[in-house]
Amino acid sequence: MATTRRGILLGSAALAGLGAGRSWAQGAPQGEEQPGQAPETTRAARATAPRDAYVYIGWPQNGEVIYGTRFKVWFGTRNFGVAPAGVTKPNTGHHHLLVDVDLPKLDEPIPNNRNHLHFGLGQTETMLELPPGTHTLQLLMGDADHVPHDPPVMSRRITITVRPGRRSAPIASTQ
Repeated sequence: MATTRRGILLGSAALAGLGAGRSWAQGAPQGEEQPGQAPETTRAARATAPRDAYVYIGWPQNGEVIYGTRFKVWFGTRNFGVAPAGVTKPNTGHHHLLVDVDLPKLDEPIPNNRNHLHFGLGQTETMLELPPGTHTLQLLMGDADHVPHDPPVMSRRITITVRPGRRSAPIASTQ
């Protein structure tokens, strides 16, 4: 029965945080487990950021109406540097653009999918293609391992409207 119980506990611990440096093959660390208690899981400490660090979306602006489904988005930082993913340097990180999604958990790596775009090479702009409609955009900086900083460095969430085609030129008056 102890083997079964330990297996269940390891399964729960693994699901709760194998990202903490433990693998399935390693199992629970020796000496940490108390009888009848689940093994403790520890998360790696989040990289710190200055309280005045700031990230912003330079364009488009909140409320912008964009004509055409492909457009440039550019972003920047203040009091904070940009470094590629995998590079650990104080007060730096790389951009993640959140599209039509709420903030992810701030103590776990940022997902990588169509709603969580990673710019791990240190890029500060991108061409984005969105279908016509209303969309939200927000930036969240991640550390070398794509985990948000403490405190998180994030922009405000903006709303844009994408319309198909190009904006028509104003008609000149003949009078």
